[in-house]
Amino acid sequence: MATYAYRILPPRPDFAATIQPAEMEVMGRHFAHLQDLHGRGVIRYVGRAANGDYGFCVFDAEDDDAARAVAGSDPAVAEGLMTLELHPFMVVFDAPAR
Repeated sequence: MATYAYRILPPRPDFAATIQPAEMEVMGRHFAHLQDLHGRGVIRYVGRAANGDYGFCVFDAEDDDAARAVAGSDPAVAEGLMTLELHPFMVVFDAPAR
């Protein structure tokens, strides 16, 4: 199992301030999808830059193809709203189990 990270980029710099109703619907599906993957233990971390410049997701996958499938299944990406950058990700430090 390898770790990957994907960053999704909004369609415009002021996206958070100018989001349209149809885009809000896609983002709702995006969030629900990430919640589902996290709940099933697929995704380790999800977050976004405080200024809304990008979202970030860290997850484990068997290989590059599986990682592309996870990242590409994000509705914001699959529906063409967000642009995806996928990278192998090396965890150097991790939080201890609680």
